[in-house]
Amino acid sequence: MTTFSQIAPMLSGQAIELPSWAFGNSGTRFKVFGTPGTPRSVEEKIADAATVHRFTGLAPTVALHIPWDLVDDYTALRRHAEDLGIALGTINSNTFQDDDYKYGALTHVDPKVRQKAIDHHFECIDVMDATGSRDLKIWLAEGTNYPGQGDLRGRQDRLAESLATIYERLSGEQRLVLEYKFFEPAFYHTDVPDWGTSYAQVAALGDRAMVCLDTGHHAPGTNIEFIVMQLLRLGKLGSFDFNSRFYADDDLIVGAADPFQLFRILVEVVRGGGYGPANESGHSDVAFMLDQCHNVEDKIPGQIRSVLNVQEMTARALLVDREALTAAQAAGDVLGANAVLMDAFYTDVRADLAAWREENGLPSDPMAAYAASGYQQEIESTRVGGTQLSWT
Repeated sequence: MTTFSQIAPMLSGQAIELPSWAFGNSGTRFKVFGTPGTPRSVEEKIADAATVHRFTGLAPTVALHIPWDLVDDYTALRRHAEDLGIALGTINSNTFQDDDYKYGALTHVDPKVRQKAIDHHFECIDVMDATGSRDLKIWLAEGTNYPGQGDLRGRQDRLAESLATIYERLSGEQRLVLEYKFFEPAFYHTDVPDWGTSYAQVAALGDRAMVCLDTGHHAPGTNIEFIVMQLLRLGKLGSFDFNSRFYADDDLIVGAADPFQLFRILVEVVRGGGYGPANESGHSDVAFMLDQCHNVEDKIPGQIRSVLNVQEMTARALLVDREALTAAQAAGDVLGANAVLMDAFYTDVRADLAAWREENGLPSDPMAAYAASGYQQEIESTRVGGTQLSWT
């Protein structure tokens, strides 16, 4: 039986990247809600992200979204983050909020529109050069609503050509990470709807092109851990966007809807070698990132709860008795094998994690420590005036 003391050393290297946009205002298709203390600048977003890391020790980087996080000097922004004890991480492109992209961006029939979208990604790579970021993450809102609206094959061919042009601009250890989503905002077909399409596109690009798996971007009932296994097996799982869904792309706090699913995903991550110490370049091969919208809850506590949920399910996944599981599987012991997984899932590691945090100079209860810190009251009283940031 694996014990917590055996897995404790493996928890120290866990890093979960925060999305800058989670600290801004968000909402539904019908309204974006404002809340006191919401950042009015990218620098204030980064300060909030650094606060999450200070209380959890789990979030050393923050992802940026361009142009939501547009600034004049990214080298200065990098120094700002470093002064607060964190670093700038993944750079996310945006080709879904410009009128020119109504019928597509990287897949558009007009070469001028495609070039505009490609040039935007070149700008994102320039940002990466200044921030020291490794990953350029691309999510495309492209597709069609009606049969016959677009040439399905032609759109894939144009996408392949556009991605290849972007990929060629990357340098050093920089990676292109292609996200997928099975529907929305297009409803008849989406140009990158599933992991297979994303894999087919990045496999044609090269070793530094990977797939991003958003846990909310699947049809109900999809076996996500199978996809995790397959991408790890193929060496093409680049990153996660962790969140929860009940119905569609709900972007809720990770683990809120189905903690057992999060556990099963992390079991496959551990089994497939996707979790562990950083490689010689200082990066883990599979990046853990949150992608959430906090519509009704306070944003900083929402992010704290999220990273703690990932940490807890990681600990439970590490507790799986691999030797016993392998033996049961080899013997055809169906119930025994299932029991090994369920024993790990039902193990309450909260007290052990609280003690581990104290041993590592962190508050045993980060949620309570944040509530008592006064930071929330401070930002609500000082962030007055100006324009609160949001994704609209």
